[in-house]
Amino acid sequence: MTTTAKNEIYTIDATNRTLGRVASEAAHALLGKRSATYAKNIAHPIKVVIENANKLHITSRRSQGKVYTHYTGYPGGLRAMRMDEMIEKKGIEEVVRKTVDGMIPRNKLRTPRMKNLIVKA
Repeated sequence: MTTTAKNEIYTIDATNRTLGRVASEAAHALLGKRSATYAKNIAHPIKVVIENANKLHITSRRSQGKVYTHYTGYPGGLRAMRMDEMIEKKGIEEVVRKTVDGMIPRNKLRTPRMKNLIVKA
């Protein structure tokens, strides 16, 4: 099946919306499910732009309770960072990017799909 989809731009305004709702809408669009030519084995050329990310509604309980962890591969190398620390250090864009990334399936198409995500503060 050959699909010749043109580059589409899908814009999401994040003003006064919760992080999960915005991220799930973005993930849905990145997967191509909003396209008429949807195929699960194709990374569609759909750009998703999330605007006003700094106006997201994030409660203090969420920002202090959500912990991002990663393992360096070395003994004792489990690193943890709270959401408010990540916003302070890397910006809200990284939090939104990690949230959307967690909603994309873990396969070879994950990287090309995530390259189509643009987050603006």
